[in-house]
Amino acid sequence: MPLHLFSVSAIMSGNQHSISRPYESGPVCSWIHWFTGLQGHDFLCRVPNDYILDRFNLTGLETAVPNFNVALQTILDPEFEPEVWDKAVDTVHAETLYGLIHARYILTSHGLEAMCKKYERGEFGICPRFYCKGQNTLPIGLSDLCGHSHVKLYCPRCLDVYQPRSRCCLLDGAMFGTGFPHMFFMQLPELRPHPPDEKYVGRSTIRH
Repeated sequence: MPLHLFSVSAIMSGNQHSISRPYESGPVCSWIHWFTGLQGHDFLCRVPNDYILDRFNLTGLETAVPNFNVALQTILDPEFEPEVWDKAVDTVHAETLYGLIHARYILTSHGLEAMCKKYERGEFGICPRFYCKGQNTLPIGLSDLCGHSHVKLYCPRCLDVYQPRSRCCLLDGAMFGTGFPHMFFMQLPELRPHPPDEKYVGRSTIRH
């Protein structure tokens, strides 16, 4: 199963009218530039080629992704042509591989830095709870295996998990992994917020 609903094959199978492809008529670009630029992929950061070229960073993925070598070659393509991909290139396995690489990269110092900028800008969304006062959230996966669940949002103030309200809600949680928020605040403890001063109490639990 592809890592996200906005896969190349899904778009061409009937969703092409509801999802725009920003590079469809634009100039040739790298595959990573194209993929991370698709609508609904705003939670993703761009993994540098040098990280992907280090085979140590790909340990174990050879058996996790079908057609690994072809998928890797597609990801590293510096002259990907979006306007002809549907005719000659099947990128589903490349999308799966990139998602699993992305989950590893965002745990590195450079990856954390990239995600920190998104976090501070509020690109992942805010906690819906009133007492969290617009606390920024982080993406989290409920499983490290692709195809099990979509991405969720973790609030570091109330420590709860929520459904994203953007198109990014269709990304697979494995693209971020189950341990990302923990690692994020372990490396950047100064960004961890204090718990809310008050907590919501449902009417049914209030004693008169």
